[in-house]
Formats: sequence, C-alpha cells, structure tokens
Amino acid sequence: MKALSKSRFKQGLECPNKIYFSNNPDVYHNIKNEDPFLEALASGGFQIEEYARLHYPHGILVDAPYEDNDYQDLADQTNELLKQENVVIYEAAFYVNDLFIRTDVLIKKGNKIELIEVKAKSIDPNKDHNFVGKKGGLVGDWKPYLFDLAFQSYVTQLCLPNYKITPYLCLVNKTKVATVEGLNQQFRVKQDSDKRTGVDVLVDDVRQLGDNLLHVEDLTEVVDKIHDNEFKYYDNLNFNEALKLLSEVRIKDYYPNWPAQFGACKKCEFKKDESEQGQLKQSGFEHCFKTQYQWTDADFAAPNIFNVWDLKDPKLMAEGLLFKSQLSPEHIKYKEEDERLHRTQRQWLQIEKERDNDFTEFINKDGLRAEMDTWIYPLHFIDFETSTVPLPFHTGRTPYEQIAFQFSHHIYHEDGRIDHANEYINTKPGEFPNFKFISQLKEALSQDEGTIFKYSTHENTILNVIRDQLKASNYPNKESLVSFIESISHPKNNHTDSWPIPKRDMVDLCDIVKKYYYNPHTFGSNSIKAVLPAILKSSKMVKEKYGQAIGEIVVSSQNFDSNHIWLKQEGSNIISPYKMLPNVFENFSYDEIESKVSDIKNIDNGGAALTAYGKIQYSDMPADERKEIAEALKRYCELDTLAMVMIYEHLKSII
Repeated sequence: MKALSKSRFKQGLECPNKIYFSNNPDVYHNIKNEDPFLEALASGGFQIEEYARLHYPHGILVDAPYEDNDYQDLADQTNELLKQENVVIYEAAFYVNDLFIRTDVLIKKGNKIELIEVKAKSIDPNKDHNFVGKKGGLVGDWKPYLFDLAFQSYVTQLCLPNYKITPYLCLVNKTKVATVEGLNQQFRVKQDSDKRTGVDVLVDDVRQLGDNLLHVEDLTEVVDKIHDNEFKYYDNLNFNEALKLLSEVRIKDYYPNWPAQFGACKKCEFKKDESEQGQLKQSGFEHCFKTQYQWTDADFAAPNIFNVWDLKDPKLMAEGLLFKSQLSPEHIKYKEEDERLHRTQRQWLQIEKERDNDFTEFINKDGLRAEMDTWIYPLHFIDFETSTVPLPFHTGRTPYEQIAFQFSHHIYHEDGRIDHANEYINTKPGEFPNFKFISQLKEALSQDEGTIFKYSTHENTILNVIRDQLKASNYPNKESLVSFIESISHPKNNHTDSWPIPKRDMVDLCDIVKKYYYNPHTFGSNSIKAVLPAILKSSKMVKEKYGQAIGEIVVSSQNFDSNHIWLKQEGSNIISPYKMLPNVFENFSYDEIESKVSDIKNIDNGGAALTAYGKIQYSDMPADERKEIAEALKRYCELDTLAMVMIYEHLKSII
C-alpha cells in the first residue's frame, strides 16, 4: 500500500524525481539512508518531540510499528479517539485520497482542532519577519517547514471538514534558559528502544523540568496563503500543483522527468558512493541525466560542473554548460590577485586540472613563503570539540548554546620536534565545562608567543562565545581569561562588543590552503578530511614519516602507544589515519559492549564526537564505559591536531 506521506511530500518539493527514486529503494542508492537514527539523534529532534509531549499531558498515542503501512488502521484508531469531546492525541493519523499524515500533537476541544508540528529548529520569537520576509515572501529556511505544516493541515481538513483546524509550529525558544540541571539527560536516546523516537523519558511530570523552552506559533495566515497558492515553493510549483504531481508519482510510480536544477542536482542524495551497497545499486542522478541530457557512460566519466568549489551560478546549467571542458574563465567571472588565489582563480584551477586529468599540485610559493616568514616558533596547533543541543545539559544555559568540552594541542618546534603537548576533556556529568576549558587552554598557550593555528573558523567562533559567557558570569579571574581570549582571537563580523584584532590572532590553516595551495585530489573540497588524504597521496615525505611506528619518529603522543602507525598503504591506496583509530571499546568483550548504554563503535568524525559527549553526560553511566569513551575522544581529537601538523609539514617541504 502506498500513500503520499508528509516526509515524501517534503522530499518531493526538493525535486519531484526523488519520489520515484525513493519508491524504488532496491534499485536506487540513497546516501541519506545510511544511518537515519544518528542523523535524527544529532539534530535533537527525537528529544524535542518527547519534551513537547510532556507539555501536552494525558495524550493518547496512536500506536503501531513504525514500518507498518496499514494507514487505514491507524486512521481508524484516530477517528475512534476523536469521538471524545476533548482529547489530546500523539501521532494522530489521517488517510484520505492516498494522502497520509501523522501529526506530532493534536488537541481536540469540541469542534476545534489544534494541529501542532514539533520541530527542533530554534527561533527568537521577539524577532520580526521570522517566517515572512520584509518583501512579503516566505523566508527560505522556513519554507520546507511551512509547506509541511500546510500539507498536514490540508489532509486533516479533508478528513474533518466540519472542524476548525488551527496549525501551529512548536519550536525551540533560543531566548529561554534551562532552570534545572541535566535537562537533556532526562531524555535518553537508545537505538534499541521500542519507541519510534528511540528516546526513553525519565520523568512523567513537566513540572520537574523547570521553565518551558518551547515557543508555539499560530501560522493560520501563512498556511492559508500557501493553500491559496499565494506563496509558492518554486515559481513553477505551487501547493496544489505539488500535491497533484507528487501524489501521482507516489501512487502510479512513474518518473516525472522534472527538469534538472543546479542546486538540487548538486546536493542530490540519489548517487552512488564507495560503499558496497552504493556500488551495487543505481544512481538516480545518472537516471535524470541519461533521460534529460542523453548522457552516455563517457559523459558521466567526464568532469562536470557539480563539484566546482563554491560555484553557485545556475545560469551555466540553463545554458547547457554541464562539463568543465565547456567552461572558459569568463563563465566564472575570472579574476586574479597577485598575493593570493582569488576565489575564481581557485575555481579555474580545479576546472583546468580535472579537465586535463592533471593531478599535480599548485602552490603559490612566494605568497606562502611570505606568509610563513611571519610565523613565530614554536608553532601551536589546536582543535576544539564542542556540542550544541536543543535541551541544555546545564542550568542557566540556553538551547543550542555552545559547549566546549575538549581540546587538543600539538607544538611544532623549530628543530622539527613535534609534541602532543596538552589536551583537555570534561567527562563529569552536570558540569558546565567552558570556563575550565578556557583556563586550561590559557595555561597551554601562554608559555611563549608562538603562532597559533586553527583549521577553519570554528575555534574563533567558540572563543567569541566563551568570552561573552565569561563577561556575563561571576567566574573568578574572568577578566584575565577574557583578556587571553582577546589576545588570540578576533571578533566575528556581527559581534556587538568588539575588540582590536590582536597581533597573535590565530592563523586559519584552512584559509592558508585556500590562498596558496590547491591539490586536485580534493576535488574542490577544503575540508581537513579531504585535504589530508589528498596530501597523503601527493607527499612522499609525509607518507614515509607517518607510515612508521610512533616510536621511530620525533612525534610524541599522549593517547597512542609507541607501536601505533598513523597510516598504511595498500597498493596505491592510503588508508586514512582516521580509519586507523581503534574501536572505542577495544578492551571489552562483545557481550560487554552490547550490554552498555552507548552504541558508539568508532569515533572518527565530529558528529560521532558530539554524540559521545552527550552519552557521557549520563550520570548513571558505568565508570569503565565513561573512561573508554573519553579515551576514544582523546585519540580522535589528538589526530585532528596532528592532521594539521601533517598539512603544515607538507606545505613547508614544498617551499
């Protein structure tokens, strides 16, 4: 049995062709399906859904296995509950004309229905033009949520024509503060939970959770304008057109041949990848281009425009310019700068090198040498691990407030010695770590005036946040810590409380790469997870040095024994150092791992690190498990700063 659900409706608004591909999951690979549980966990959506329910108590859950597609049975359960004069229903189901929805919270009072869609997205309710912009159109970021709500309202009204339906969005109010300690930990995420959300709630009365952190917005006026086609999703697709088209594609299961669009195609999830499953299944992206542009296998092998770094111009595709070989410098408005790579220079480098199958590196030696001449030894490389969640861990904190729980610090000495000099991690449940974090960082970096490196803007942003938190606090010695922050960072552009850019302002190694270096193996990406493997392919020196055991090279480590090897080569392939990280629970048996709270097997990316920190905030976590997760986090963070050192060493070796 098939129906157009709200999730399919939202997916189809991105591109109607996606409905066809998602109809056939055995044929087309979807890279977003790899771990939907972890994706939802990272967003905090499941926890917010359970938190919201507590604010609408005595609700009755329309229950059924989540994969059960017996839409009519769920709708019948809902209709039976609606016979009551007043009732609160969780996941009320409505099924009509092959349209199916489940609402997060539905409140019936007589012949009035409040339809409440819960989202983990944050809002400042005091701000004007949250949903409708100054010029009268829908704000782009909110458009998917508003059309989702309009779809739910439409289906509910079809099923209940004699009722007045009022649609609401229930959102996280980022101006509120938590008034109880450990709020987040009252909503335990467990992948093996028998609940759809995977969240076990440890309280049964909302009064135990302090002040309400939610904001509920009546969006009747906006939804009515969507239904009346006054607000469109695209210029060529209004609500009624979308409803008709997407419903037909879902039920009749045909390819709608919706015209390819640059932005949607660039982000399309229906592509093959390197996983076994991704290689066995077909690519929806390829299906579209075979159908609409008659691409052959040779065309798919040719470098196309969809991965050109920071390319945003949809006119190229509209003009039929789909391959790098078709482009000229004029197409990207090419501009040169003497001192550094202009954005369009970097784009043209990528275009030329992929077009010509040229994998030699580009480096502006003079520019990089001039930059390096300003750096002062010893060099310091730092990386922060942070968490931001909708339900705060600590009292007095706001939703989505940044929590800095870990840093790693490598020092590169002028004689080539490399020390993993310092690290900090907070594993104590209920303890707000930011001020201890910055105190430890100050101690680590105040021993000399050496240049400090970060990778990208994250560390500077976090220091801005901690500075503001300190200034609003009564923390002892806060003036000294604020002065330290101001001595190594600069204010963000939108910061209302500014300070002069300091002489020792952190150097952004990512920005150095963008200015002076391009490696074709990155295929346009400047992420450290792309730049490091690219350098490992290009640098004989780095491969040879870090292909040895730690004990054989002048690199100290606080978390790896002397026999650990950072990277290995299998034929022409380099195994990433991140893939060489040991499993989290390497000292436990399989049965012991299965019995533990955490589901984490590896920590080899930032999302897993954030998830791990959330886990170790559990006050009842066994000490041995807390220790194992903390050790894994330290290994991961140490590797992040060592990766920066490897990149620096390669750049230095070139000039």
